Amino acid sequence: MAIGLPLPGNRNDCRAFTESGIDRACRRAPTLADGGYQGTSQLNPHRKRRGQAHLSPQQEAENAVHRQARARVKHTLSRLKNWKILRDCRLNGNGVY
Repeated sequence: MAIGLPLPGNRNDCRAFTESGIDRACRRAPTLADGGYQGTSQLNPHRKRRGQAHLSPQQEAENAVHRQARARVKHTLSRLKNWKILRDCRLNGNGVY
């Protein structure tokens, strides 16, 4: 897991990804991303092209694996939030001891 420093103002995911330096930290590691990271080196789910009716069965299977892996991460983060670990870290300013 890589976490970058927050950026001021309104930034989309791709811009914050490159400006915070996370792209350099994750250069050699395969990382999963959602549709907000299109055009980066992240592993994104397959999307239908214009005029394409359906994804191929292999693409559907790869998207299913991608969804399952991302769901595990999202559930873990929600548990951290429920335990107030991330909230305490954010409010403390210097980290959690």
